[in-house]
Amino acid sequence: MNLTRWSARLPGTQRRAAAAAASADPTAPPCATGAQGSVPAARGTQHCEPTAADQLSVHDVLGQVPALIAITYGPEHRTGYVNDAYTEVFGARKTGEPARESLPELAELGLLPLMDQVLRSGRPRTVKARKVAWARAANEEPRDGYFTFTCTPLANTALEKAAAEEAAEGGVLVFAADVTDQVRSAERLRVSERLQREAAVTLQRSLLPQELEQPDDLRVAATYQPGGTEAAVGGDWYDVITLGAGRTALVIGDVMGRGVRAAAVMGQLRTAVRAYARLDLPPHEVIQLLDGLAAEIDASQIATCVYAVHDPSEARLTFASAGHLPIVVRAADGSVHRAEGPTGPPLGTGGWLHASGSVPLEPGATAVLYTDGLVERRDEDIDEGVAALERALAGASGTPQVICDRLLRTLGVSSDHDDDVAVLVLQHPRHTGAEAELFRNASLDLLGGVEAAPRARAFATGVLASWRFPVELRDLGVLATSELVANSLQHGTPPMRLRLRRTDRRLIIEVTDGDDHLPRRRRAEPGDEAGRGIAIVATIASSWGSRRTPGGGKTVWCEFALPGAGG
Repeated sequence: MNLTRWSARLPGTQRRAAAAAASADPTAPPCATGAQGSVPAARGTQHCEPTAADQLSVHDVLGQVPALIAITYGPEHRTGYVNDAYTEVFGARKTGEPARESLPELAELGLLPLMDQVLRSGRPRTVKARKVAWARAANEEPRDGYFTFTCTPLANTALEKAAAEEAAEGGVLVFAADVTDQVRSAERLRVSERLQREAAVTLQRSLLPQELEQPDDLRVAATYQPGGTEAAVGGDWYDVITLGAGRTALVIGDVMGRGVRAAAVMGQLRTAVRAYARLDLPPHEVIQLLDGLAAEIDASQIATCVYAVHDPSEARLTFASAGHLPIVVRAADGSVHRAEGPTGPPLGTGGWLHASGSVPLEPGATAVLYTDGLVERRDEDIDEGVAALERALAGASGTPQVICDRLLRTLGVSSDHDDDVAVLVLQHPRHTGAEAELFRNASLDLLGGVEAAPRARAFATGVLASWRFPVELRDLGVLATSELVANSLQHGTPPMRLRLRRTDRRLIIEVTDGDDHLPRRRRAEPGDEAGRGIAIVATIASSWGSRRTPGGGKTVWCEFALPGAGG
């Protein structure tokens, strides 16, 4: 094949060359090399004297190109030329035969249909990063690499009228650039990013509860879904904290931004919440303490949080919010609504007096705490997302974990979601049948006076006997009741109330009075006539504590684990 009849120029090259020739001086004598069809000179300039480049043949030029080059012609893509680089990779190839036979690697790479398109359309096509195996001798190690193939149409110059009929239909130049280093670098980068992301997600999950506490009177489940594909961790978090006496604290928060700094702030806030929760403070006081702490940790980080406390005796969820999205509640009758209550600014702003609100959470009700990744979308108002959550919760049923999964699916949260999502679902179960016998309440109002302690002991004896507790547990319960009532009579003020509760796992004894001074356990001296009541209770009970009540006064409580009950 006479390669001087072929041009590998992209479409339009001849037009630009012709325009350059037309702009030259028409009276100037034609160059000898130009008269023979050599490559035109640079735009606007003609060199009439031959140079070293003019003496090079097409074979010489293409043979020295480091890229792989093959030239085919005609509809069968008969092989016209392959350069040395092509031969080094694929081996020697015969010319004049169809590419399907002489260049089988092009068929294996799926390039023949692409070459048909190029031949028909006259436009170049490219396929990127195709894996290629080097031809090798029997004693050589296997070798492979990646090449980007560009198929470019070749236009016949028609300078020779006697051209072959097949050549008149044009040809294709196959140009393959070695991109092995780039592909493997990109693969190493992807592996590194994947490992970093796995490490980031592991860090994030290690800062979250490894196992949720399961209160007696609630069923809870939580889900965390990391967002995006980058390695940066988010600041979403949640926690469940048993407070004693059947009460449970539930918290969820979101530190804005991503990265290790956001995760570090999140970890410090979660630790602080657990510490403040042990003080058994009202929700707004916990949020108030967190507000000050967040400003000390990092004033530039914005964090939202909602802290809620469930008291089964009151069947209510008391909460305080610092710039967080509203709790969504599905009542026992199936109606769904948002918890209305005061919402303060995000944590760390300072200067704001937070307040608590409450919402009924009766047996059979379900509540959902969540972060903005669940409901926020770029093309929607966030209120629309919360409304979609309400609709999803209305149709979700089953255990809390099932509801978590259902909410994620319904709201379109998948593995490639662009934001972190944390969801905490709690249910106040309705006890019926034999199970109802395991959850009982009894209370007695105490008017004070010398007869209050005997009445309390007699009441506790009768109730605990009716609940069929073992004799030893009944005796311990009556003793604890006597000491708590005596402490209230001596240090508290009316009104006073004794309440006994049992669950499937524990016996709870509470005494409430109108004085807000919390008792402390102290060491009584041998000659002291008082001061031993709380010490006795702390010794015989599984745990004990005290808290202030919202309307003023305090509650002192203790609890005993039931024989054979876990937790």
